[in-house]
This record gives sequence, C-alpha cells and structure tokens, in this order.
Amino acid sequence: MQPEPIVYVIDDDDAVRQSLEFLLKTAGISARSFESAKAFLEVMPQIHSGCVITDVRMPEITGIDLLHQIKESKRDIPVIVITGHGDIALAVEAMKVGAIDFLEKPFDDDLLLAAVRAALNTDADMAKHKAELADIHDKLAALSNRERQVLEGLVAGKANKVIAFDLGISPRTVEIYRANLMTKMSANSLSDLVRMAMTAGILEGPSKSGS
Repeated sequence: MQPEPIVYVIDDDDAVRQSLEFLLKTAGISARSFESAKAFLEVMPQIHSGCVITDVRMPEITGIDLLHQIKESKRDIPVIVITGHGDIALAVEAMKVGAIDFLEKPFDDDLLLAAVRAALNTDADMAKHKAELADIHDKLAALSNRERQVLEGLVAGKANKVIAFDLGISPRTVEIYRANLMTKMSANSLSDLVRMAMTAGILEGPSKSGS
C-alpha cells in the first residue's frame, strides 16, 4: 500500500507557510512545512514521494538552488515554485531546471490546489513506472544467458532462423527459448515483450555469445 502523499512547503515567510499548510490540510492534503531549503534538505534523504512547493527567493539556499540539489539527488519529486510579481525570468529558469509549475503571488487558492493535485498525480505515475521497471528487471535477472540472447534477438526484430544462426543453435531450440521467455517475462505477445525490453532499456547492444 502506497503511503499517503505529503506536500512539503518551503518558505522563509511564516505567514505564507502557515497559510499554505492550512489551505492544503483543509483540502484533505497532508502537508509539512520548512522555514528554509536547508531544513528541507536535511530530511530529503528520507523523502521519496509527494511534492514540493517552494518560494523562489529565499536567503542562503534559493528555490533555484534547491531545484538543482533535488535534481542532483536523482529524486523524482515534482516541484512547484512560488514567485513574486515580476519574477517571470526566475520562474522560467526554475522550469528549465525541472520545476513542473510556477505560481505568482498572490496566487488563487483553487489554482494552487489544482497544481498540487497535478503534481501528486505526476508523482503517482512516477512511482508506478518505478515499480513496473523493478518488476521487469527482476524478471530479466531470472533469465538464463541464452534466454537473454534470444530476447535481445527478438527485440532487435530478428526472425527465429536468424537468431538460431547467430547463436549456433537450431530454430526449434530458439522456439523453446522463446516460449520460456514469454512465460518467465509474463508476456502475452511479442509486442508485450518488446515493450518490456524498451522500458528496461535493453534494445541496444549486440548479443554476447554463451551457453
């Protein structure tokens, strides 16, 4: 069961922080606030889901700096930045660094909640993709060396006869490996197998010889 998503509010202005946290909780969204990016970064290693709302102008570590650090940490946490009037250049810079949305102060409550819900949906999609990828890698790890070679031949679009010639085995043996592959990968069709291979990023690269 997935944990309840949390919105992490980062702003050095107490009033803005409290207002945002109240708005989110009133809408039934869990929220946790931080008075600085530094305070958030101290707990970020324990955070793997949810989304961040951060002011773009903050002392010490700015919202842009924070975006860079989140990106470098390779955490897929969606970030919404809040900008003051006239900070469009900063907002654009934030989007280039990885922010998924920005809102200008004073922002409309409904717009902010819509942005947060979109961010949380994005986060849920990311979590689903990660789970699917982990499952595919587990199945790939269970393949024998020869099954992996046949899989690479199939996703490269090669016919059974060509794969058999490349590997020095009979076409009938390739068919057996192919049937085993479909079972082990829980694939319903060749296209399903190709999709899994693309998701796992194994379409490129030549097959290695082996038994």
